[in-house]
Amino acid sequence: MDAGLEAAFSAAVRGASEGGIPIGSALVIDGKVVATGYNRRVQRGSVVLHAEMDCLEAAGRLPASEYARATLYTTLSPCDMCTGAVLLYGIPRVVVGEERTFVGGTALLRDRGVHVEVVDDPACERLLAGFVRAHPQLWNEDIGVIDPDAGGGAL
Repeated sequence: MDAGLEAAFSAAVRGASEGGIPIGSALVIDGKVVATGYNRRVQRGSVVLHAEMDCLEAAGRLPASEYARATLYTTLSPCDMCTGAVLLYGIPRVVVGEERTFVGGTALLRDRGVHVEVVDDPACERLLAGFVRAHPQLWNEDIGVIDPDAGGGAL
């Protein structure tokens, strides 16, 4: 696991330790971890604090030239909201820990010219898959599944 994914994974573990959904993210610019974040929807009662959004918020306001050199690491394939943030800020590269648990917007990112690397990290998958099995209702809420029996969400 490289330093960016390690920082994202550590953030996910922190979120899990707080009773939240264990997804983490890290923003790396010029090889330096600038910010990390994790899913805080449960902890903050938020509708938008997915890991990537929390990470971008932690990074603060950055000029477009910084985002243009950035890589966003995330332990799980980004949802549509987080995919939109990557596109909005022009982040050219996204590294995804795993997308077996959830396939988000990686195809859209690729279609829009973002370099996406899915590493299929076993630790990322184990962490989230265990959570999904233990908390399927919370997981389905997080990813917006209205009817889990219709084939979405939980493993």
